[in-house]
Amino acid sequence: MKKFRCSYLLSLTALLSAGCLELSGCGQVNADSSNIESLSPDLEASQAETLLPETASPVHSEPAPTPEPTPTPEPEVIELTISAAGDVSLGILQIHGYAGTFREMYDQQGPAYFFQNVKDIFEKDDMTIVNFEGVLTESTDLVEKQYNIKGDPAYIEILPLGSVEAVSFGNNHRMDYGRQGSDDTVALFEENGISYAYDDNIGIYETKGLRIGFVSVNEVYDGEAVENWLEDGIRKLQEDEVNLIIACCHWGIEREDYPEDYQKELGKKCIDWGADLVLGCHPHVLQGIEVYNGKFIVYSMGNFCFGGNRNPKDKETMIFRQTFTFIDGVKQEDQQVKVIPCLISSVMSRNDYCPTLAEGNNFTSILERINTLSEPFGTKFDDEGCYVSQP
Repeated sequence: MKKFRCSYLLSLTALLSAGCLELSGCGQVNADSSNIESLSPDLEASQAETLLPETASPVHSEPAPTPEPTPTPEPEVIELTISAAGDVSLGILQIHGYAGTFREMYDQQGPAYFFQNVKDIFEKDDMTIVNFEGVLTESTDLVEKQYNIKGDPAYIEILPLGSVEAVSFGNNHRMDYGRQGSDDTVALFEENGISYAYDDNIGIYETKGLRIGFVSVNEVYDGEAVENWLEDGIRKLQEDEVNLIIACCHWGIEREDYPEDYQKELGKKCIDWGADLVLGCHPHVLQGIEVYNGKFIVYSMGNFCFGGNRNPKDKETMIFRQTFTFIDGVKQEDQQVKVIPCLISSVMSRNDYCPTLAEGNNFTSILERINTLSEPFGTKFDDEGCYVSQP
């Protein structure tokens, strides 16, 4: 019995010693495949359950949304319509009496009368420009010359009432009553919001977010010296980044139907310097229209609302109208031009100083005259007065 106990104790001691040796490997358990396989399936399941929370769910990645394309902004298209007419003299000559004069008509009819028959045309444009010939002043200090034109300062309201926004003032009647007469008239322009230009004074009129610049000179008195004013004025307007430039030239020979050579030369120079349109006055009759490098030179627009003559023989005139297109502020090279035949008076027996749209035979006759005068330049207008583009 003692012998059996002794052998049993020896065997147990040996087993314990072997187990202790297996647990003493540098503080690491030898986790080989035989040890992993000895774990029961139930234990593996319970351990896996402790690693994943009960609320965990599979993660599915959503596809990124397709970005919306940025819309292309629509271009900003602006049409700018200019109406131009000839000599406007709001007053009388120093040799006139009272009967049949502009002064008498003003006293009888009031300021809104004079442009009433063309106001609808002027109101529908973006800028109306006329040649303002004469002065509005109370000065009696007239310059010695054959014809001096003067009106009362109150006459200034005729322009805004007739929807006239701008005037060319570089002409041979600006100084009829000396410096005082000119200064008084300029002050009235400024007080009434009328844009003006003369000599080295440039004019700017703004509408629809676009700026129209213009220059005005009197070649009749100043000859070729006006070239400096024209070129410098156009350059200043370019530097000021206006959108449109008009050159107004008082030039030519009175009552001549066709421009003289220097008119044609100077008109082309204006365009070469940067003008988009050239408007001419002084001959008191209509002259032709030329297209040069895609731009228009109107050599003479004749009289319009002209207080300087109580009954001129030639009562035919016109309104020159051009529409310019701008896309994102850039002027396009289109040619939307129309001439509108008119008469300087609503009656033919005398001058009642009320320019009127021509109708019937008068319309046809004036349009034919414009086409005849423009024929040497290859310029033509259709039966409605619209410019016919040449190939």
